[in-house]
Amino acid sequence: MNQLHAVIVDDRPDNAGVLGELLELEGLSHTAVHNPLRLEAALQKLNQVDVFFLDLEMPGMDGYAVYDLLKTHPRFASAPVVAYTVHNSEINTAYQMGFHSFLGKPLDADLFPDQLARILHGERVWAAV
Repeated sequence: MNQLHAVIVDDRPDNAGVLGELLELEGLSHTAVHNPLRLEAALQKLNQVDVFFLDLEMPGMDGYAVYDLLKTHPRFASAPVVAYTVHNSEINTAYQMGFHSFLGKPLDADLFPDQLARILHGERVWAAV
C-alpha cells in the first residue's frame, strides 16, 4: 500500500513546517506549497494526494480560490480539503463553501492524531481554537 500523502498550501513556511512534522509523526508524507499560484505545477508532479490543508489568507490567491481550483481538478477533486487557519471566525464561511473540515491554528499536537484519522476516514472535523 502506498504511503498516504498530504499537500499543505500555506504561504508561511514555519506554519507548513509544524503541520508537516505532525503529519510525518502520523506516517504521512507531504508536499508544502508556499505560493498558491504554484500549486498547479506542484500537483502535476504528484501521483496521489489523500488530503489537502489550505491556509485561507495568502497573497496572490486565497484559500477559497484554491479550494475552487481543487474541487474542479479531475485527479484530486475527491480528496478532503481542510481549511487550516488562524482566522477561526472563518469557520462558518468554510462550512458554507463546502470544505470537508476546519482546523484552527495553532494546531493542538495532542488532538491532531485523532483529528487526522477521522478526516482520513471521511469524518468531518470542525475544530476552531
